[in-house]
Amino acid sequence: MDKIIIFDTTLRDGEQAPGASLTSEQKLEIAFQLEKLGVDVIEAGFPIASPDDSKAVSIVSQKIKQSAVCGLARCLKADIEAAYNALKKAKHARIHLFLATSKIHLKYKFRKAEDEILAIARNATVLARKKCDDIEFSPEDATRSERGFLFRVIETAIDKGARTINIPDTVGYSYPQEVYSLIEDILNNVPNINKAVISIHCHNDLGMATANSLSAVLAGARQVHCTINGIGERAGNASLEELVMSIKTRKDVFKDMYTQINSRNLFYVSRLVSALTGFVVQPNKAVVGKNAFRHESGIHADAVLKKRITYEIMDPKDVGFPESQIVLGKHSGRHALAKRLSELGFKFNEKQVNEIFKLFKQLADKKKEVFDDDLIALVEEETKEKIRIYDLVSARVNTGTDIVPQAIVKIRHKNKIHEASSSGDGPVDACFKAIDKITKIKAKLSDYRLEAVTQGKDALGEVNLKLSAKNRTVSGRSSSTDIIEASVRAYLDAVNKIAR
Repeated sequence: MDKIIIFDTTLRDGEQAPGASLTSEQKLEIAFQLEKLGVDVIEAGFPIASPDDSKAVSIVSQKIKQSAVCGLARCLKADIEAAYNALKKAKHARIHLFLATSKIHLKYKFRKAEDEILAIARNATVLARKKCDDIEFSPEDATRSERGFLFRVIETAIDKGARTINIPDTVGYSYPQEVYSLIEDILNNVPNINKAVISIHCHNDLGMATANSLSAVLAGARQVHCTINGIGERAGNASLEELVMSIKTRKDVFKDMYTQINSRNLFYVSRLVSALTGFVVQPNKAVVGKNAFRHESGIHADAVLKKRITYEIMDPKDVGFPESQIVLGKHSGRHALAKRLSELGFKFNEKQVNEIFKLFKQLADKKKEVFDDDLIALVEEETKEKIRIYDLVSARVNTGTDIVPQAIVKIRHKNKIHEASSSGDGPVDACFKAIDKITKIKAKLSDYRLEAVTQGKDALGEVNLKLSAKNRTVSGRSSSTDIIEASVRAYLDAVNKIAR
């Protein structure tokens, strides 16, 4: 059996998508889930890019034990040093070097001759190899590079210690047959290619990232770069969930190939990345979109009820997708809740179920029906790291079209309850100002997003926000049927991160 190595770059290339910036704390939260998912290599960031990126790679390196942790570096001494320093405490560290090889890049970006590029590749690989045993080398814009020169660069990198050679379709220019031909030519024309793993990194500018990646696998690539939900630069990267499920579903094509991904966690991880980046997963997204396993047509629905495989090529449970919905409400007991959580792919002990049950009962009193998405939000609320420096006791507001909104907020801090009141531009703003009076933290709200988690008039609302204070920016999130409560709890979630 041939293992296909999954190299996830959600935290690096995925984060480079405009508007998808993640803090080091958010990166760690995603990294933990990627490790549980079974990802082989987690590219945690580009350490030289910013202090927070370096911090993120360092934190992820210290906490992740099963997956390899990778840092990106240009073929420059400063980049390699930064990557090495950030990865020092990693149990399994990898430095990922990249250097452009296409004539377009050599002429307009580097203004260097091919021999100069070869020398840079040689010297950078030697330096990186002295610091780290596991080196990956990417000839950037490989699919638009002249093949003879590309082969020479790859041979040089392997000769100097690179154990993985990654072939990037940097601008999403290629197509499946061309990618297949390129991988095949590399295998046949690079003398020492047997000493390295061939990898593929595809972008989705023409909508072929996943198809190109799978074509490379069929040609002999044994590592694939991908991201959760396919996020990334411009139109994004190859989608992890699509790649994994294609290999798993089409065993007739991908014979004797497998990944170690626990596919039942895909839906949950997809939703987490969506929540933290603010990038909503489109309903018709393959594998994890909310319509991926829905059937509206009467003909389709009738056939699926008789035999699922008539219109479903994958079992929804194999990706952690709720195949059907159990109606839960205020009269439901622990057993019904535990059963549904289990069907959604969650594993909790009795104590954890009891804690989630308390939250469930509070929500059920506010809603006629609790949906699967409500339960997933409750699980996220209960299982995310709790930092309880400040705890919400209560929040009351007096507002209307003809009065200035007033808020009274009570917060528990060090076993004492503190109360403050304030006015504001709106009820949420008034609550935030009251909290500031109690905590004495002067924070600037830089982002605030509210979206419905579920359907209906009593939908659960999720608030995601960002606060800047003490020379750092942190995120906060919470959910409730009451948007003011969700806002206050999300604000306190962020304040607690600043205060710790």
